[in-house]
Amino acid sequence: MTRGDGATICFGEMLLRLSAPAAETLFQQDRLDACFVGAEANVAVALARLGRPSALVTTLPDGPIGDGALDTVRRAGVDVRHVLRAPGRMGLYYLSPGSGLRQPAIIYDRQNSSFALTGAEAYDWPTILGKAAMLHLSGIIPALTPDTHALSLTAMKAARAAGVPVSFDGNYRASLWQAWCTDPAPVLARHVELADLFFGNARDLSLLLNTPFDNGDPQQRRAAALAAFGRFPNLRHIASTHRCVIHAGLHHLSARIDTPDGFFETPDMEVGGIVDRIGTGDAFAAGVIAHLAEGLEQAAHAGLALAALNHFIRGDMSPVTATELAAFQTGSGDVRR
Repeated sequence: MTRGDGATICFGEMLLRLSAPAAETLFQQDRLDACFVGAEANVAVALARLGRPSALVTTLPDGPIGDGALDTVRRAGVDVRHVLRAPGRMGLYYLSPGSGLRQPAIIYDRQNSSFALTGAEAYDWPTILGKAAMLHLSGIIPALTPDTHALSLTAMKAARAAGVPVSFDGNYRASLWQAWCTDPAPVLARHVELADLFFGNARDLSLLLNTPFDNGDPQQRRAAALAAFGRFPNLRHIASTHRCVIHAGLHHLSARIDTPDGFFETPDMEVGGIVDRIGTGDAFAAGVIAHLAEGLEQAAHAGLALAALNHFIRGDMSPVTATELAAFQTGSGDVRR
C-alpha cells in the first residue's frame, strides 16, 4: 500500500486543546488542562512512537505557542522540517469530558488560524513528497473554509501526480462544516475520489453516497463498502471501527478493513474504565497504516489495539511503542517486569 520505506507525510492543523478536569464540565472549576493536538499530528506522533517514519506538514503561529506545538511532535520523533511558521493564532478546542451517562462535548475556536490563512502555494509539495511512503490527511481540512478545501485537494492531487498513495480520514465534523457549506457530501467525495485508503464507517459512506446504510449490521457494512468501491475506483482499502457506547466509561469496539475482494472484521473488544476517548480514531488510523502491508487481519488487530490503549491515556496523542503494543496484543494484563 505504501511506496517504499519513506515517511508517512501527515498534513493538517495543530490545535491547543483546553479540557475540563476529568468527569467535570467546562468551567466547573477555574482551571483547564492544556495540551497540543491535531488529527493528522496525532497520527504522525503515533506512527513515530511505533518506530515508523513520519513527518508533519502544517503551519504554526510564530511565538511561544507555536514553539510548544512544534516541540511536542519533535520530541515524539516526528520529522518537522516542512512545518511552516507564520504570524497569527493557533486554533483551539474546548473539551467537556464525558462521565457516566453524560456524553463528552467539544467546542471549536479555530477561525483565522495561521494554518487556515496559509495558501496552497506556500507548500512545496514536490519537495515535501519526495520519497514519501504515503500522504495522510483528513476531512477536517476542507471543513474549515473554502480556501482550505482547495488546500487539501491540492495536496492530494500532488501526491497522486507523484505516485504517492493517499490516506484520507473522513473525520466528519458537522459543527465545522456548517460555517460555510450546507452540503459537504460532494466536497468530501472529491477528496475520496483521490484516495487509496479511506477511514470511515457505513455512516460516513451513507453521507458520501446519499444512501442509507446501517452501521450496526455487518452485512450493511459490507454493502456500504462495496458501494463505495464502485463509486470511487481509486480506493483499495476502507478501514473502520464499530463502537457501541454503554456509557462514558464503557464502550464495545471492533475494527474491520474492506477491499473490493474481501474483508476482515475483529470480534468486539470491551473497553472499560475509559480515561479519554478523544484521539482514539487517530490511533486506529496509525495502527492500520503501520501494519497494512502485513495483511488485513494484522492491520485491523493492530489498529483496534492501539485505539483501545489510547482510551486509557489522557490527551489525544498516543505514546504507545511497538513493544507495548505487542505486549498488549498477547492478552496478558499482568505487570511487565
